[in-house]
Amino acid sequence: MKIFKRMAFAAAMAVSVSALAEGGGDRTFERALSANSKAMEQYAASQGKAPPVVKDYAYGMKLDVVKVVSVVKPEAACAVVPTAMTYEDSKGQLNTIKYSVAGVCRNGGT
Repeated sequence: MKIFKRMAFAAAMAVSVSALAEGGGDRTFERALSANSKAMEQYAASQGKAPPVVKDYAYGMKLDVVKVVSVVKPEAACAVVPTAMTYEDSKGQLNTIKYSVAGVCRNGGT
């Protein structure tokens, strides 16, 4: 009976650790996006442009990308992760788009 309790405890701990790891990635991305937003506000001010508004990408959305200004580096994870790109369109306006990509998997896919 003690072995089953220990196995159940170990399983519960493993699940909680993975849940915390997922939430950590979201916080990491939000910090990176916040830092990128501040940098893009400064860039916009130096270029005499309005700061970009962050929008979520939707499938099929038409993007008018003339120049990529900044990309938030995707998290090192073997999963789909959020990222963002700030670009200048043909009208000279700055735009930031959030989207998902395959994470940078460095441990052989496990």
